[in-house]
Amino acid sequence: MRPDQGDSDSAGPRAAPSATAVREGACGYWDRRGLPTEPAQVAVAPGGPLLLLAVLAAAAGAGADTGVGTGTVGGAGERGTGSVLLPHPCPPWYAEQARLLGRAVHTVPVPVECGGIPDPFALLEAVRRTRAAGEVPQALVLSVADDVTGTAPPPELLHEVCEAAVAEGLLIVSDETWRDTSHDPHDTVVVSPAEMLTEAGRADHVVVLAGLEAAFESTFGTGAGTGAGTGAGAGTGAATRRPGPPPAIARVPATGRGRLLGERVHEVLAALRADLPGPAAEAAAEALREPTELLSRRADAARLHGGLARALHQAVTGAGALCRPPHLGRHLYADLDPFRPRLARRGITDAAGLEAELVRRLGPYALGGHRFGDDPHELRVRLTTALPAAALPAADRAADRPAGTGGSGATARPEPGELPGVAETLAQVQSVLVDLTDGSPQ
Repeated sequence: MRPDQGDSDSAGPRAAPSATAVREGACGYWDRRGLPTEPAQVAVAPGGPLLLLAVLAAAAGAGADTGVGTGTVGGAGERGTGSVLLPHPCPPWYAEQARLLGRAVHTVPVPVECGGIPDPFALLEAVRRTRAAGEVPQALVLSVADDVTGTAPPPELLHEVCEAAVAEGLLIVSDETWRDTSHDPHDTVVVSPAEMLTEAGRADHVVVLAGLEAAFESTFGTGAGTGAGTGAGAGTGAATRRPGPPPAIARVPATGRGRLLGERVHEVLAALRADLPGPAAEAAAEALREPTELLSRRADAARLHGGLARALHQAVTGAGALCRPPHLGRHLYADLDPFRPRLARRGITDAAGLEAELVRRLGPYALGGHRFGDDPHELRVRLTTALPAAALPAADRAADRPAGTGGSGATARPEPGELPGVAETLAQVQSVLVDLTDGSPQ
């Protein structure tokens, strides 16, 4: 019997009617991405962090019974809370949820090519060291659409990471919140570990997690909180209010082990009373249906932020900083460590100091790498496309649409980096970085 069916005397979790619609919408969402899904495989929560906490908590019990997530090769193994492995850099809420559960957290450096996943050889070494310290490595949280670096892993590299994780008995939690924000879908291929492992007959080893941030931004605009939206969500001209923070959905495997894990996830969420408010559930169900208007707005937003990200990347690398080219999302990750001696002469010796100086000069658009699990002494910083976007006219900024494009049906699309105000902002970014490093644009 499905968790959202049955009479009131039935044992086990029972979804509220609003959650049922979200689950059904999530099934269609994943079906369209090559992952056939039934409602019983779907968990819903009021946000990605809470849902990750529930998955990690559930995996501790389910892993001991199923052999997945026990951190032991071949299945049956020790019982225990288990440690969590993360790539660094990564969103700070990954580690926060693991630590709330009392889990040890170990970070693994990302490869040169991309962020979001650990280097596969470094992952194996981290697992070895964790076991040598007497711990039981249990889960690997990764992202195939990295919100920190704005990159997606090449499929062949992701495959190596998945193979290593499966060989070591780890449960993979794949955060796919930003997978639909590729700046050029024909250039960036986003593949889910669930696709790879299902085809390999190892579906037990992966849970997919997706927040609805991008969908809610396309529906209600980018305004903070629950204020009235006057942009992307107001297609009819009426004000549309955001019904709270974006919910999140998770997909467990369609196997016996997956069903056990799913039941435990639902139990945790029920114990936390993590129900979706009716308006948020209705908005989530509609967003997961992906009507044509939402798809159009999402494509417009991806083009806008892609253009801004490319221009920001050019400004950053033009000043000599190292930075992976962004391909999705709203951020890029710059490395100024090669300029350490010059920055030290200005009193900037760590990521916190670099963040403070850039915020002072450019505004609240920079976050130091120490916030994302990187070495605090490394001079790295995440920059956001909100920095150049702030120079756009307010109406176009709210609608996530470049000025003068007239929406997705327009034929003339100026490069966002060439728009009035934006070019001046980008020149300022480069000038600040050149001044800090005593370098010169390349």
